[in-house]
Amino acid sequence: MEKKPQEGRKGPAHRGVPPVVGLLLGTALMNALLYLCLDRFFISPPRSALDPTHCPYGYFRMGPMKNCSPWLSCEELRTEVRQLKRVGEGAVKRVFLSEWKERKVALSRLTSLELKDDFLHGLQMLKSLQSRHVVTLLGYCEDDNTILTEYHPLGSLSSLEETLNLSKYRNVNTWQHRLQLAMDYVGIINYLHHSPLGTLVMCDSSDLPKTLSQYLLTSNFSIVVNDLDALPLVNRSSGTFVKCGHRELHGDFVAPEQLWPYGEDMSFHDDLMPSYDEKIDIWKIPDVSSFLLGHVEGSDMVRFHLFDIHKACKSQTPAERPTAQDILDTYQKVLNSLRDTTVSQTREML
Repeated sequence: MEKKPQEGRKGPAHRGVPPVVGLLLGTALMNALLYLCLDRFFISPPRSALDPTHCPYGYFRMGPMKNCSPWLSCEELRTEVRQLKRVGEGAVKRVFLSEWKERKVALSRLTSLELKDDFLHGLQMLKSLQSRHVVTLLGYCEDDNTILTEYHPLGSLSSLEETLNLSKYRNVNTWQHRLQLAMDYVGIINYLHHSPLGTLVMCDSSDLPKTLSQYLLTSNFSIVVNDLDALPLVNRSSGTFVKCGHRELHGDFVAPEQLWPYGEDMSFHDDLMPSYDEKIDIWKIPDVSSFLLGHVEGSDMVRFHLFDIHKACKSQTPAERPTAQDILDTYQKVLNSLRDTTVSQTREML
């Protein structure tokens, strides 16, 4: 009887993965990646309370500098800084884009000797208040009436809308980033009200455009205060309050207590004008924040959630207005609540 040749052993038959299964696995993996990235996309990491460029008094560090350097002296300003072009001018200073060791810097020069006291006051404030809230001081020369600070190419908050409308910045033109800008602004006010020098009032803010011009937008889209020429001190223990300037103020941007209280029948006299405290800054916060929030998708939702705290800011009685810290805490709660809602809704869609 003829034997059949023995067949080799065969393992289990190999079956290809059906295309539909591969598609489902790919979709599941993509959703998992999106899920993990949501927090990064919707939630900006909290900004550190510590200034990463912090240096001892009298020193500075900016950009890629690894070590702190002493403030530049008169001699160094004269020989190492090259003035390029004028980029701004106010009542007290002219500002020139300049260059120092191949770095762009801002050189401020006094406009008139009559305003030297204001100029020196602003310089003293810059020296005393160096922090993440204040533009970085690089050097100064009182003999030449010059101040050198870090240059921020995006300019003041006055041009915020034009900046965010540029195509390369569209990704940060969101209610989340805009609310963070508002938090930066309120954080600056809070810092001034609790500064190392005491309670300081941001007097150079008689209208919205003037107020916006006092602050700079940094390249990482945070805000620093730049103009500190008018920061009078409130001292309750000694009964010292402030008056912003010596002229009559008008309009609803300034706080009610800044307006002439004796009617049109009596001419304005500075000596008769009552003084006031830091709560005038609180009155202005809703208007500045509304500008910063703009009119992007979601900004009206943010305004709705901030309605109560902003209404309290507009109390006719200064003592009834919240503190800047109260406002900052509310902004943070609203940001947390709305971004958590956004993340939750997006996850449900996946």
